[in-house]
Amino acid sequence: MDKPRKAFTSAKQVAELAGVSRSAVSRTFTPGASVSEETRKRVISASEKLGYHVNHLARGLLRQSSGIVCLVAADTDAPYMSRMIRTLVRSLQQAGKVAMVLESSGSSENADHALRQTLNYRADATVVLSGTPPQSLIRTCLDNGQRLILINRDDQLSGPHNIALDNRAAARTAFLTLYGAGCRRLALVNSEAGTPSLMARERAFFECADEQGIKVAVTRNGRTSYEAGVFGARRLFSAGERPDGVFCVTDLLACGFMDAARHEFGLAIPEELSVIGFDDIEQASWASYRLTTFSPDVTALVERVVELATQAGETGESHRDLIEVPLVARDTVRQV
Repeated sequence: MDKPRKAFTSAKQVAELAGVSRSAVSRTFTPGASVSEETRKRVISASEKLGYHVNHLARGLLRQSSGIVCLVAADTDAPYMSRMIRTLVRSLQQAGKVAMVLESSGSSENADHALRQTLNYRADATVVLSGTPPQSLIRTCLDNGQRLILINRDDQLSGPHNIALDNRAAARTAFLTLYGAGCRRLALVNSEAGTPSLMARERAFFECADEQGIKVAVTRNGRTSYEAGVFGARRLFSAGERPDGVFCVTDLLACGFMDAARHEFGLAIPEELSVIGFDDIEQASWASYRLTTFSPDVTALVERVVELATQAGETGESHRDLIEVPLVARDTVRQV
């Protein structure tokens, strides 16, 4: 037979056992509130005996603040996104917030549902780490008073704060690095995700190549995954003139691409093929890859997100932060 559920202990019960007022219990558990040391000790002792825990969500709703920060993300299993979410959750918790991760991978309906849930939970702020939710839904959240922080999106809206990596500058650096290494048969490996950040890297690389009169082969395959990189290598090396320099718009694509180039086509990196990635995931530094890549400062980005998510008052003016992404030179670009 199941045991009956234990009823929740109330603040009133704690006050009665401690011999203090209900407001004294409230002040004891409110950071910065005035309460004598003697009262605090009595309240804490009574709370421990009764197993009392403050209902922060109920408190927050009374103050029109839930303490929740929603993180809307796609491909949460990808190394870069996983690191970003892990760092964000830890930093938000240290700031006294509760992070709620909503997965938006798959169809546009999934992204819509994830973003609408942030309104249902009355989140203090929502951080959109995915390029999937449409601008119309972003506008709906803004119209409902939602504080929105967009990461690597190109929405031209008044209200949200947009934090973006300087994808254009990085892609141009990628081209110039490959060109400087003597590569003239260039290619770009992308996925079919079509997110603003990935497409910004692609466009800027093409623009730089056009300025030098170089045609770039491109392959776009499936989701942004290791397998898409493998498939990209098969397509590029099985048709026409083989490239000697490749920019993969993420490291995960680059890892799959490099493995296929080496093991299926017998190419030596960097002697026969130079490769540059983007994200500086943990695997990029592994001995098997030693990938030359662009390294976003995730810590600095997260610090800025937490600062914006924990601001008091109105959402304020929209603003765009552009973060530089330095190139980390390892062993996948030929030295000249």
